[in-house]
Amino acid sequence: MGHRRYIVIEGPIGVGKTSLSRRLAESLDAELMLEEAEFNPFLERFYRDPRGAALPTQLYFLFQRYRQVEKLRQPDMFNSTLVADFMVEKDRMFAEINLDRHELALYERVHESLDIEPPVPDLVVYLQAPVDTLLFRIARRGIAFEQRMNRRYLERLAESYSRFFHSYDAAPLLIVNAATIDPVHNEDHFALLLAEIDRVRSGRHFFNPVAAALA
Repeated sequence: MGHRRYIVIEGPIGVGKTSLSRRLAESLDAELMLEEAEFNPFLERFYRDPRGAALPTQLYFLFQRYRQVEKLRQPDMFNSTLVADFMVEKDRMFAEINLDRHELALYERVHESLDIEPPVPDLVVYLQAPVDTLLFRIARRGIAFEQRMNRRYLERLAESYSRFFHSYDAAPLLIVNAATIDPVHNEDHFALLLAEIDRVRSGRHFFNPVAAALA
């Protein structure tokens, strides 16, 4: 998999992108870049008061993305493979969900002033799962403030991800049915997914682990 320098794992909250990114980076002996949402000091307040804390939460993430893109632009960043658990472009998706029109206009002005232009990944792996699965996994991992997340918010987020990747063509895309796969703890599942990742060279591909296992 030496031709891959920049692999992104994406998907809605709870789908397992960070755990898979860690496992994939370890397997490939790759650098790992994580979203690090837990360092956003406004995030816990956002889950308590989404309307009141949306703007500072979103602006913090925007400036965090800017710093991460600056790091990605360093000449030596891609001397080896890099695996990331986020796309910079996803930030606007969250802004559109969480901000009112005046806040969104301010966000857009700040975004334009920062001139954030991330490098294009060599592969994007988009993990999909039903909202019930997302809720179960969020409850299982037990992060206290995430337990306030309501179903409608996750539904809107999953819908936004689906719309975004429906038209995404900037990089090769592997869409994975993540509802019945555990590539972090199940060696067979991980081997199937790793083989599929290795096969993708261009275009859009779909991977259903159950169907692959039965083939």
